[in-house]
Amino acid sequence: MLLFAHILHFCALNYLFMAINIAILASGSGSNAEKIIKHLRNKEIGTVKAVISNKKDAFVLQRAANLGVKSYVFNKKEWESGKNIIHLLSELHIDFIVLAGFLLKVPKSLIDNYTNRIINIHPALLPKFGGKGMYGDFVHQAVLTSKETESGITIHYVNEEYDQGSIILQKKCPVYPNDTVSTLATRIHTLEHTYFPLVVEELISKL
Repeated sequence: MLLFAHILHFCALNYLFMAINIAILASGSGSNAEKIIKHLRNKEIGTVKAVISNKKDAFVLQRAANLGVKSYVFNKKEWESGKNIIHLLSELHIDFIVLAGFLLKVPKSLIDNYTNRIINIHPALLPKFGGKGMYGDFVHQAVLTSKETESGITIHYVNEEYDQGSIILQKKCPVYPNDTVSTLATRIHTLEHTYFPLVVEELISKL
């Protein structure tokens, strides 16, 4: 019995050592963050250890609280510096960062500390409809205005430029003539919620 207890203790320590710690950065509602947290909850490969936002009233903070995940808020000046962010991530032993509707540009210092370990999701097929100011409904409206026949999602690595990192995955959906911003957004959200958690799982499995 004592030997069995030692084995269980060893396995628990090994899991803590091996599991990848993830931080999710989000500025808004946080539906993607919630999907990722729930997806990884019963898996041994990794866990979402923190949700970080630049907005103290972002609903993602409530989602995190409901799921028992600690959350942190930093103002724009702190984000631009990056110093306090990196200190927090180091304290939490964060290995991988996921941007899930995060609206501020990631500082170079953070990118340098997490080379090829920061990913983002964009609600269109990059390189179309990307760049500063292109997020959420602004993207969907641009797609409709341009009379595109398809849209989709792009999951990509983060570099120093908005939406220009190497593409990891793209998934498409049709754009119909009678689409509104709302109907197109619903279709895009379905793609996001389906594929983003799977890509996060696959990437952290390779770390």
